[in-house]
Order: sequence, then structure tokens, then C-alpha cells
Amino acid sequence: MNTRLNKLVEDFSRHKNIDALLIINDSNIRYLTQFPASESWLLVTKTKVFYITDSRYILEARQGLKGIIVKQYSHMHCATLCELCKQYKIKRLGFDERHTSYALWKKLKEFFPRKPKLIAATGLVESLREVKDEGEIAQIQNCLKLHFKAIDFMKKVVKPGLTERQVALKLEDFVKSNGAEFSFPPIIASGPNSCFPHAKATDRVICNNEGVLLDFGIDFNGYKSDLTRNIFLGRIAPRVKQVLGALTLAQREAISLIKPGVSSALIDAQARKVLRKFGLAKYFGHSLGHGVGLDIHEAPRLSSQSTGILEAGMIVTVEPGVYIPGQFGIRVEDMVLVTKEGCEVLSGYYN
Repeated sequence: MNTRLNKLVEDFSRHKNIDALLIINDSNIRYLTQFPASESWLLVTKTKVFYITDSRYILEARQGLKGIIVKQYSHMHCATLCELCKQYKIKRLGFDERHTSYALWKKLKEFFPRKPKLIAATGLVESLREVKDEGEIAQIQNCLKLHFKAIDFMKKVVKPGLTERQVALKLEDFVKSNGAEFSFPPIIASGPNSCFPHAKATDRVICNNEGVLLDFGIDFNGYKSDLTRNIFLGRIAPRVKQVLGALTLAQREAISLIKPGVSSALIDAQARKVLRKFGLAKYFGHSLGHGVGLDIHEAPRLSSQSTGILEAGMIVTVEPGVYIPGQFGIRVEDMVLVTKEGCEVLSGYYN
């Protein structure tokens, strides 16, 4: 087993003493195997690991997976899983209820009416994924290199007279022509459309003397980036300048607190404290940030509801935003690595 799988197995005894763990989430499987999973399952026992897939993916799996037993099912995943549990005398099978639909849970209960006993074992893999190793950090930095180029490209492209959709298509062409994909559908929101935090690109024509909010991410070899930038065309209204200044200050003060041992909730609270002084906190409705890795949104979360404590190796976004209905919205977002002594802004401060 590789290091990640060994760490996972070490947690079995600390989590309801399970004998094996069933993993069906693609990102979790990719993290453990470093193989791009699709519609396949991973069964991790204390001594062996099985990749359960079908004829569409069997050849790639056999070529790409090392030290893992590849099993092809002909009827359904559950039947092969049942055979393996019987063969290896698994009595307590862990599963992640967050990734298991009610329909699948019922099917598992049909196959396992008594043994193995199904044990909810939520977040075992996600907890490992929170802290990135050097290889993962390098992958994310590669995403950011292309992301910076895309931002520079957008600064040249965004002009009055283009529609949001036209800008989105130009951005898509740039990203794909550089061998990457989007982490999520890009947000291109101009003028009053920018007051919608997750706006979709429309046929609205971009005008002079207004802002355009660009929020997009790069997916390169499975790892992601996530940044937001605002491009202002022509004259910037005094109210817009005030909001931008407040958000920039809120972001920097929040980032200044990031270091190992600090609670995620405290970082979120600091940004809101700054915005409250400007009378803008009521326009900031979402959490301050989230982890980024194989998924665009993953643990840890920077929010008032979070109970997590920051550790070295975590990568989070810090993205305060103000959205004034019917007028405009601005969000400033950067990616930050928690280091042993404090933090490093991987994307450079918002500019």
C-alpha cells in the first residue's frame, strides 16, 4: 500500500474499529490511488485494496493502478463487493454516508442483511485530504501559473460592447488551448449582474464605466485553482471604490491571522468585523473561504459555523464579497497556503 492508504488503514481502529472501508467518491479514490476514477468503487481492507469497475474502464485501470487488485464486475458493483467481503471475512464495513445515496444504502442492506455490518464512517479520506503534501502543492501552483496567464488575457479581452457570453467563450478557448479545463462554470458578471454571487454568463452587453466580476478556476491534472478578479472599465464610481477598499482591507486582515492552531471561524469573523465598520457586513452572506484541491470546494471551511483548526499544509481561499442588490457586487479572492510559521498567499494579493 502507498503512504495515503496506510494512513487511512491506521484510522480504522480509531473509527468504530472497522475491518474495511468502501469508497465510491471519485475524488477520494483518485487521492488514494492517484488514478482518475469514474463510476468505480474502491474497497480498502487492512491488507489489500480492490478497485471494482466495469468493461469500459478495466484496461486503463489494469495499466494505471499499481499494488491494487482490479476487479471487473459484470452485473453490479454490489455483487462483486459481496463476494470480496465473504472471501476476506469482513465483519464491519465502513461507508461514507455523505457520498452514499439512500437508494444505494438500501441496495447494500439487501446484499448485507446481517454481515458485514454497515458502519457509517464519514470523512475518513477527506480528513487526510485537508493537508496537502509537497506534490499536491506543486500541482496547485501549476494551475495558478496558467490561471495568472488567463487573468492577463482577460484584462486585454474585456471591452465595452462584448456580451458576458462572448467573454466566457474567449476565456474557455484560452484555457482549453493551453491543455486545461475549468474547475467550475466560470462566472462572468457585469454591472448589476455582479450582485448575484454565482451569476451565469448572459447576453448582457458590457458597458463603459462599470465593473466586470470574473470568478473561474483551472483544472490541470485533477487539481484545481479558484480566484476572483474584478475589471473596471472607464470611470470607477466613488461607492465602488469604497467597497473595493473595504474588501481588500477585510481580506488582508483575515489573511494576517492565518497560521497553524488558529480556528477557521476566527478568520471568518475578522473579515466580517472589518466590513461591519464600513456598514457592509449585511451584504456579505456567504462564508469567507474553503479548501481547494481535487475538488473546488473541500475541507477546511472558513466560516462562522466551522469548528476546524488550521494546520500547516492546508490551502484555502479567502474571498470576502459585498453584493448590493440592483447595483453591483465585488468579491476579492486569493488562495492561501498555511505554513509552519504562518501563511503564504499563493496567488499574490488581489490586484
